[in-house]
Parts: sequence; C-alpha cells; structure tokens
Amino acid sequence: MLLLKLAAHDLLTLNQRHRMVPHLAARWRHFRGADASQTERSAWAESLVCLATDLVAAGRGNVEMIVECAATLDEADRADPRLIDVILVGQHPHERGLSLQLVELKRWSSVTRVEQATADLVRVSGMEAKKHPALQLREYYEAFTGSRGPLYGLDYECGGFTYLHNATDASIRPLLEVDAPTGSYAELYTSDRTEALHSNLRKSFAVEGGAAAAEVLLRGMGLRNTPLLDAMIWSRGDDTVFTLRGRQKKVADQILDAASKVLPDPRNPALVPDERRVVFLVTGGPGTGKSAIGLQIKAELEAQGRTVKYASGSRAFNGAIQEHVGYGDREFKESFTYFSSFVTPPDPPLDTLICDEAHRLRDRSTSRFWKPEQQGTQPQVDDLLDASRLTVFFLDEGQSVRPNEVGTVDLIRDAACRRGAHLLEYGLREQFRCGGSDAYLRWVHAVLGVSDDDPETWKPDGLMHIEVADTPEELEAIIRTEALAGASARMVAGYCWPWTKPIGEERRLEADVRIGEWHRPWNADSESFCADETPPSNIWSVHKNGLGQIGCVYTAQGLEWDWCGVIMGEDMVRRGSHWVFRRGRERKLADTGIKRVAVPGSFDPKVRPRSVNDTEFARLVRHAYHVLMTRASRATVLYSTDEETQAYLKKMVGEVQVHGLRPTWENLPQEARIPHLPRPRGVRRTRRNRNKPGDHEPDLRLF
Repeated sequence: MLLLKLAAHDLLTLNQRHRMVPHLAARWRHFRGADASQTERSAWAESLVCLATDLVAAGRGNVEMIVECAATLDEADRADPRLIDVILVGQHPHERGLSLQLVELKRWSSVTRVEQATADLVRVSGMEAKKHPALQLREYYEAFTGSRGPLYGLDYECGGFTYLHNATDASIRPLLEVDAPTGSYAELYTSDRTEALHSNLRKSFAVEGGAAAAEVLLRGMGLRNTPLLDAMIWSRGDDTVFTLRGRQKKVADQILDAASKVLPDPRNPALVPDERRVVFLVTGGPGTGKSAIGLQIKAELEAQGRTVKYASGSRAFNGAIQEHVGYGDREFKESFTYFSSFVTPPDPPLDTLICDEAHRLRDRSTSRFWKPEQQGTQPQVDDLLDASRLTVFFLDEGQSVRPNEVGTVDLIRDAACRRGAHLLEYGLREQFRCGGSDAYLRWVHAVLGVSDDDPETWKPDGLMHIEVADTPEELEAIIRTEALAGASARMVAGYCWPWTKPIGEERRLEADVRIGEWHRPWNADSESFCADETPPSNIWSVHKNGLGQIGCVYTAQGLEWDWCGVIMGEDMVRRGSHWVFRRGRERKLADTGIKRVAVPGSFDPKVRPRSVNDTEFARLVRHAYHVLMTRASRATVLYSTDEETQAYLKKMVGEVQVHGLRPTWENLPQEARIPHLPRPRGVRRTRRNRNKPGDHEPDLRLF
C-alpha cells in the first residue's frame, strides 16, 4: 500500500491545485474499503503541507515524500496494516548512498503523562492514552530494516523523527523526559525546534533530488516491476524466475504444496498412484502477477522433474516468450503451447498444465485448417482438464475481447465439478503494472465505463503518468523519442481501420491506419518477416523493427512497455455523458482493391458482425480499450480521432504541468533506466538444476 510519492516541492504544487487531498482520499478508499475520515483528510492537508514546506525551507525540496505506505506487500493481508505517515527518501550528503527518515506526523498541541506510568504512555486532549510516538516509529524501523524488509541487504542510512508542528516543547514535555524511548528513530521536533529540524534534514539529505533513491526503495518494496520478458532473460531459465510478494507468494506456495501431495514423485513412484485431480482458479486484474506466478511455478516444477506445459490463447504472448526468451532452446519453446493443443490428451497426462489468460478460452478447439477428425468435440476447458493431473487457470473476466471467448469463473467451476476435481480459488488484489498505480487503473475503469464509478480528472500520484497528444504525429514523436533513448515503447490502436495482408513478393505493408496526412501500417499480418525486415505479428511487441507499426489488442494483450501510445478510433466515441459504439464499413479502391474506411467504426472481423448484438459489441470494444490503456508501466499517451472524444480525454487527464512527474528516459534516475534487453542469441540454458543453498538467487520483482 502506498498513497502518494512526490518530491516535496511537487507535493506543494499538487496541494495548491487542490488535488492532493482528493487523490489521497481516493487511494485510501481503494486500499481500506472505506472513506477517509474528515480528521484524516484535515491531517493530510495540514501535516503533509507543513513537512513539505519545511523541506523546501531547508533547501531540500527535491527529497521524495512517500506518503502512507506499508513496508512490504505482506502488510496488505493484516487486519490493520502498519502504515507509516511519511518516508523521506534521498541521497546522503556525505556518503552519497541511500538515506531515509521515517516520519510520524502528529497534530497534538499538548501532552500529559498518564498517572503512575512511564513516558511510554501519554494522554492527549480528547483522546485515550497513546503510546509514545517513538514506539510506533520503532515498529516501522524494524519492519523496514529487518530481514524481510525492503532495506535488507542495501547500503543505507536510516533514522526517524516525530513532528508535532502544532506543539511547543513545554506543551509536550512528557515526550522529552529522560525516561522517554531512545534510538535513531526517536528524534522529536516541535514548532520551537524548526531550525533543528532544518539542520537535521540538511545533515540527512543532499540537495540533489531523491528520485534515484526512491526508485531503489520502491523496488525493495516490490512496487516497481521488472518487465516480464526481461526478468525471464535475466533468470536464464533458472528455478527462481521472480521474487513473488504478498498474495502472489501465498498462491504459488499453495500450488506447489498441492503438487507435492498429489503428483507422483518421479524418483520414488508410489505403489498405489494417487488419482486425485486438483484445479486452481486464480483471478486478478491486469498486472496482478498472474503470469509471474505461472512462470515461477513452471520453473519450480520443472526443476523437480515434473512434466509441465504452459498454455495460452494468445499468439503474441507465446511468440514473445519463444522468440525473445527461448531463442535457441527448442525444449524451452515447446513447453509453451496453446489451449487448442489438447484435443487429443497426452498419454500419460501431464503433471501440471498452466493456463494463462483463461478468459480467452473458446467453446471448442477448432480450426478451418484442421481435418474433421482433428476438431474438438467437447468444451475446450474439458480438453485442458483431461490433459493434466493438476490444472492452474489464471483469469481476468475484464479482458475478454472476442465474442467466442467464453472463459469465466463459472465455466471453470462447472467443469471442475463435472470432472470431480478438487477446486481451489484465489483472488489477487495488488497490481504492479502501470507503475503500481491503483489510482490509474481506477481512473481507466471510470473513464471507459468499465466500473460504475463517476469519472474524475486524473490526479498525478508519482507512479503513473498520462497525457493527451494533440495529433498522431505528436503521439508517434513521443513514443519514438522514448524508444530510441532506451525505454520500451509501442503504439497501439483500436481496430478501426481495415487490415491488409502483406502485398506482393516483397511482402510490403500497406499503411492502413490513416489519420489525415499521417499514415502507418498495422503490425504485419504474417508469420514470417516482411519487407524492410518488418517482424511477424507474434514478435512485433519485442522486435526492434516493430516500432514503426501499430499494434492492436490481439498483439498487445498480456504484454507491457514503459511507454504506450494509444489511439482511440471511432468505434467508441464520447457523446455528452455517455459512450457511443459504432460498427465501421469499408470501400475498395478501384485501382488496387485495397480497402479504406467508408463509415468510421470497428473493423474487427470477430466483433463487428451483426451476429454480435449491440450490448455484447459495446462490452467487447470497451474491454479492448481497457486492455490497450493498461499496457504501460510508466506512461500512457492518448489520442482520439474523434474531436468530442479528444476533448473528453483532455478534460479527464487535466493539465500536465506538475514538474518532475513526466517519466521520460532523460528525467528518470539512473537506477530506473533499465533498457529493454535484446534476445539472448545462442544461449543454451541449463534448466532443472536447482540452486544450491547459499547460491545467489536473482531478486527480480515482477508486477
């Protein structure tokens, strides 16, 4: 949990624009399930501003303020998670390393000692007896610096203080007595000690910004993601692919525990085989770590000698994994397959089948290229259950984008019941795509109408950035600039233009996406390279030559980039207070036969037909934009071809003026500049070799 991350001077700017408290309140409601009290809101408005003002006055306005956060993801599962008011993060002025101050903010104006008690307990006017605030800070200090904390193993300086900006030394004398708690976290400042506070801030932090230090801390807390493919390349197929956190780790441990109980030990076969079948159903929104869990348990089970396949309904996801990670490793590539690969069940059954993006399940496994006897005859979900002893489904019902995608929670429940399998269900809450910004996901849901929340103007949170480009040229310039600087970046669009197959022997791409004088091709509708070394669709998302084409929901789903430019076409336009959904119609050019737009709208051949009713059509188009707008880990750039929709987007995004919040490659601290890795050429990985005790395990945090 984290409500806000901003430099002190940026927090003051946000407050001046009356955005700070509403943003904090919205984040609070999301995490705590209830509205923040008026007391809490007024405390933010007063105490945070006082602290930020003192930082600026001390010449330390670039120090990062991380507001209301927990030390680890594990805190989220506590009934009453321990939330520290503020962490100040920056660079130490002398050691030049990571420097932190844990801060407890109190608006107390006077304190009296509880009768016949030590200074550990004090009485505040109008309140019950309270612990000395240094005791609270001690808990936070131990949580951050302990063996499970985010600072463990790092080189850092960490202290802490309580700030009672409404009090004087005389009015809170019991807190300062000789028997008060002591420690590096036990400093205390009142309005009488402002100069001492400023001196401490100068001694703790350098003038330079704290953005780099904040990145180190956010990674330690699990709030910054390592892109999926890069994390796998770094792992080189070792057993530890990702370091899972919070509920992610609990789910993975449960699956591995079930596997140890149900699956046969390949080294010591049982005389009487265990015939039980187990089904895991794991639900969660974009970026909650479903693929991270799946890939981690795949590596763990393979290391134990189990037979494991990883199935998906996405050619783009499988293609990216096989090409970018499995290059030169045939065995690794063949372990990734599709839902439709199990019409004939393997004999013997697999130990484990991992089904990612199970919302893309089809009614049956069929193909126009298959012979009649090769077509599926039972529900596809039954094919998958028949293929293995332990089946794991990862599902997000909000990402279903085709009318023939039938994967739902109820479908899997019913199938498990029919097969007599033991079903275990888990829900993932924390999400770490989109910079770990739950506020951004809620904003997308509200703006697109995925949720019933009233859409509100975006309130920058320091984790995710949004802006609206005035033209497609401007959008492309932003994406190209970031990609060429070192970030991962792609352009995607709603399926609002015809899609031409490669033309002629040279396999030239037609510039189908046409907005005024700006023309660009879709990614290649091809399984092989085209003219100018344009990559095939299944690796467009990761190939260096994919930058000049436009992707759609089918080639982007399941993947992510630092920056994503999203073009909204006229299949979904804003009219007044609601969205209108349109089906497009094409015309053919007389001389070439190439199709162009006659009536703007959707050109998706799976979604546009009249056999898809209007309600379902609207749902699928809305879901497609939901997927496209949640592909970025740092920044989303929006543009709509419709004038009224463009005005609505600008209104919802608001002014992009807060200094320091635009995460361009140039603005990012060095610690945050993680270039997208090239595929590993000619590298053979040794898998199924478990790390020996004491071996270094890569600490790669995904989502």
